[in-house]
Amino acid sequence: MKIIVPMAGMGKRMRPHTFTTPKPLLPIAGKSIVQRLVEDIVSVSNEKVDEIAFIVSNFGKETEEKLKKIAIDLKAKASIFYQDEALGTAHAILCAKEALKGKVIVAFADTLFKADFKLDDSKDGIIWVQKVQDPRAFGVVKINDKNVITDFVEKPEEFVSDLAIIGIYYFKDGENLKKELQYLLDNNIKDKGEFQLTNALENMKNKGLKFTPGQVTEWLDCGNKDSTVYTNQRILEFNKKESLVSKLHTSHNSVIIEPCYIGENVTLINSVVGPYVSIGNNSVIEDSIIKNSLVQNNAKISSANIRNSMFGNYTDFKNHYSELSMGDYSVQHSKQ
Repeated sequence: MKIIVPMAGMGKRMRPHTFTTPKPLLPIAGKSIVQRLVEDIVSVSNEKVDEIAFIVSNFGKETEEKLKKIAIDLKAKASIFYQDEALGTAHAILCAKEALKGKVIVAFADTLFKADFKLDDSKDGIIWVQKVQDPRAFGVVKINDKNVITDFVEKPEEFVSDLAIIGIYYFKDGENLKKELQYLLDNNIKDKGEFQLTNALENMKNKGLKFTPGQVTEWLDCGNKDSTVYTNQRILEFNKKESLVSKLHTSHNSVIIEPCYIGENVTLINSVVGPYVSIGNNSVIEDSIIKNSLVQNNAKISSANIRNSMFGNYTDFKNHYSELSMGDYSVQHSKQ
């Protein structure tokens, strides 16, 4: 089994955080989004995952080494491929065409899921879906009474279905997927200006392949600040039976209301932290109240009352009651 992870997007909706860190590398409760994603996929696979291929843009050597470590830690081969131009989902996957062999799972790295199943790898293909209130922003599927997908529609302007594709796919035959993706590019077949995976899926279905919908118990988006804060909350809730508070933190006259993630060498002084707060390594929280927020590494927050917020690495924040989003190396102080 191979896992293909397209993650070359710019993450514009997550700015300012993605100016310095690719969105899939942003940590949620102490682990990056992409690490949590591939770990969850490995846990539901019946077969050993022998390769994890990451499709990136110019993220730099340090980021690529982090991605390779994620695969190696899961005892899989790590491969890095490049998408230099954003030309759509089909184009992105085809950038890793050397890895499109045998059984393949494609997982776009801006979503997390909670599931209680094992992958049925006897199917031609599985497309994981979730009901949504407004399907216009998603690719959607229609299914028949035999639970087989009959139509794939990319971002329908008129109502077609409320079963949105969450960005995780299983294909029994990776070579066939590669052939169908290449056909789109060779014949310049686009939808809404891009090469879309849904067009390849529609072609495969018309040739007799049967795709079935997969269900997840929860679909967690990491597309913007608010959804990422909520995802952090849910991940902490899922793991609340296991404390994520490092024994290597220091607390002076402070209270931690779990569930929380507290990294190594964090210092808490005269503060209340939690619930649903993640604080990265080497950060200092002083004279503050923080709820339902993410604080990355080496941050300093003092004299603040914070909720529903995100702070990047090396941020310095003081004297505010706020709900906000601060990118790496930002400084914001107000006078008392």
